[in-house]
Amino acid sequence: MDRKRSSSIEHSKSAKIPQLKMATSVTSGSEEIAFPVFPWFGIDIGGTLVKLVYFEPLDLTADEIRSEGEILMNIRRYLTSNRAYGQEGVRDDALELKKIELGGRQGNLHFIRFPTSKMTNFIDSCVTRNLHTLTFKIFATGGGAYKFEKDIVEKLKISWSKCDELDTLMKGLCYISKLNSNECFYYEEPQNDANPNKNPFTFDMKHPFLLVNIGSGISILYVESESSYRRITGTSIGGGTFLGLCCLLTGCSTYDEAIQLASEGDSTKVDKLVKDIYGGDYERFGLPGHIVASSDNGELCKQIPVEYSFGHMNLLEKREQASKADLARATLVTVLNNIGSISMMCARTENVDRVLFSGSFLRINDLSMRILAYAMDYWSDSKIKAIFLEHEGYFSAVGCLMQFITDANNAEHDLTNTSQ
Repeated sequence: MDRKRSSSIEHSKSAKIPQLKMATSVTSGSEEIAFPVFPWFGIDIGGTLVKLVYFEPLDLTADEIRSEGEILMNIRRYLTSNRAYGQEGVRDDALELKKIELGGRQGNLHFIRFPTSKMTNFIDSCVTRNLHTLTFKIFATGGGAYKFEKDIVEKLKISWSKCDELDTLMKGLCYISKLNSNECFYYEEPQNDANPNKNPFTFDMKHPFLLVNIGSGISILYVESESSYRRITGTSIGGGTFLGLCCLLTGCSTYDEAIQLASEGDSTKVDKLVKDIYGGDYERFGLPGHIVASSDNGELCKQIPVEYSFGHMNLLEKREQASKADLARATLVTVLNNIGSISMMCARTENVDRVLFSGSFLRINDLSMRILAYAMDYWSDSKIKAIFLEHEGYFSAVGCLMQFITDANNAEHDLTNTSQ
């Protein structure tokens, strides 16, 4: 296949949303395949976090470098040379996928996140950096793709395409799991605080599984294949609930603060356990009063089972003894118990033994993953495996990027090669 590079990158300062100019073309037989102009972004604007993926081209020709202009060059350097943007924007450099082929180009894939509450600041920053003078298109998903559409289109003068949240989630998951052989993992000993024994998990789409996406809310999908899946249920009690309650109860203001507090707390000072009611085990239903029967079980096991979340908080003495960290930990356990319980029931109903947990709530949140893993393992008698993913929370943004590239040729060509 012969590749022909053109130097036709064109940017417009028109106030109207312009048509895309194609920066690159590939000739296959008598048919020419066009690729969209840089920059290449995909964005997922959730209720709590914004997830942005950016493809940094490494194979720019001399003509393309001359044509891209100072603005695009500065944006590329700014995004790829920093790990933090302001006080709360973060580039997860450990997740960067290097020298991959995407859309017929070679480059690095970067993963960036910041609070949705800062979305207006992000738009204004883009204007300050003259991003609005460039002609390009962005595919977006999440509730914010609708909420912020008017401001983005008016201020940035770009073409804005909204994508289905679950479709992009599956596209991104399938692409990344094929691209990265170590994408999936599980915990062999989630109850072991010192060494939970994190192991890679070889995953394929040949057998049905559940995909539990944990964002501000929860969606649970039954997946039969890459193209066959359905949403079976969900719950509004998710990451948004955790952060909101933590802010009310502890005075924290960010997700990272809430997770840090939870990691330092003891939920048994807040929650009422089986033993607090029965004085020990409830043997008839096989409920242990206190799972920490021996010292080697670890602190994690204190979280399961909980008879009543926040059950001690009706007593003044208990309220005075509970710290902010204890309240944050109890809030986290309450949310995770709800997610784990619903996931377990769905897995049994659908007769599957693999449950993939994804979503921005689990990003840099080892504690939550281990609590979920232990709960699934304990209540299923080790029959249902909880599986986690390295690029938690970014799959829908990646799916938007996939759609952006595919859309350039009306879905007639597969431009998302994963045979690295």
